[in-house]
Amino acid sequence: MWKRAMTGAIVLFLVGAAAYASFFIAPEEKTMHVLQRIFYFHAAAAWAGMTAFSVCFVANLLYVWRRSEKWDSLGVSSAEVGLAFITVVLITGPIWAKPAWGIYWTWDARLTSTFVLWLLYISYLLLRTLIEEPDRRALLSALFGIFSFIDVPIVFGAIRWWRTQHPAPVIMGGPGSGLEPTMRKVFFFSVLALHALMVFLIAERYRLEKLRTDVEVLRREAEAI
Repeated sequence: MWKRAMTGAIVLFLVGAAAYASFFIAPEEKTMHVLQRIFYFHAAAAWAGMTAFSVCFVANLLYVWRRSEKWDSLGVSSAEVGLAFITVVLITGPIWAKPAWGIYWTWDARLTSTFVLWLLYISYLLLRTLIEEPDRRALLSALFGIFSFIDVPIVFGAIRWWRTQHPAPVIMGGPGSGLEPTMRKVFFFSVLALHALMVFLIAERYRLEKLRTDVEVLRREAEAI
């Protein structure tokens, strides 16, 4: 228990340090000024959410291949955590968009594909609540999770393939893209902090899912007596 508490404290410290660096260490952007500082958590949360969905995708593939309960538990755990991060993205995006664009939302390629991704993983979790038989639930949700992941590379590539309202990428973008050195360091530190939070949350959610599965097995055994 103390190891988990210590890990949680370290993760919270990293997230707090990233927030401090975003507001007080990174230089102010010359066009959007203080508004741009939301970028460090908006974009970093998107990266962490995509990583969590990638973990879910691998877990779903491994469940279909191995039919092992642990991969089902990891799949649903990482899907929930990824969904939480993408929800943060969808909340912080309009907060940034209103002062920058004059509107909270526009149906451009990046925003629409991200919203579709959010709906897909909401559906993934809802599907699991509709099927009572554990093996069938795990298999069908794994197959749906594999299908849902198709949207992840679409979200990533949307601002590279189509020129729409959303700004062009400043990381891994084309010629002339990039961040000022201090901005880049703060951004990647934020990415590190939110990925540490993502790993911690998946681990904790996985532990709870294993406990829930064990309780469900015991309940079925008790009903069979």
